[in-house]
Amino acid sequence: MSMVVVADTSPINYLMETGYIAVLPSLYGQVILPTTVHGELLDKGSSDIVRQWAGALPTWISVQTPVASPPLTSGLHRGEMDAIALAEQLQAGLILMDDAAGARYALERGLTITGTLGVLVEAAQNEWLQIDAALLKLKHTDFRATPGLYERARQLASTKPPVLPRRKQE
Repeated sequence: MSMVVVADTSPINYLMETGYIAVLPSLYGQVILPTTVHGELLDKGSSDIVRQWAGALPTWISVQTPVASPPLTSGLHRGEMDAIALAEQLQAGLILMDDAAGARYALERGLTITGTLGVLVEAAQNEWLQIDAALLKLKHTDFRATPGLYERARQLASTKPPVLPRRKQE
């Protein structure tokens, strides 16, 4: 549980909106947000519950600015780029990111990733939540995933022994 974990905006947002944010410290201990991601969570475009949480961060969250903020790559936002840069800088064991283009870029750079669904699956594998209830709550947000991804999450959640829902470029 001593691995460094860096999070992008989307997984934090959806875990707050579904009420499952508390699984993060149980799974990973400390989670690091880039300063830009923290700013996005505080932005007026975020829901009230997310803004309130980001305004009084729990002790297991820390905020850091990457030493070098790379130029934007086509299709990626500053928060995603800073999460990737910070994960590289800190040699993070895991980056939490939902954006497909951001995930591809992180994988190309040798990072290990999981997203909101992966966090929920891992929590279900630890019996900290029921996957069907969690997926139903997620479907009531604006989270976008194919029916196949939801089904894969259900399968992984009940796989014995557990298979970590993480991706790394081979």
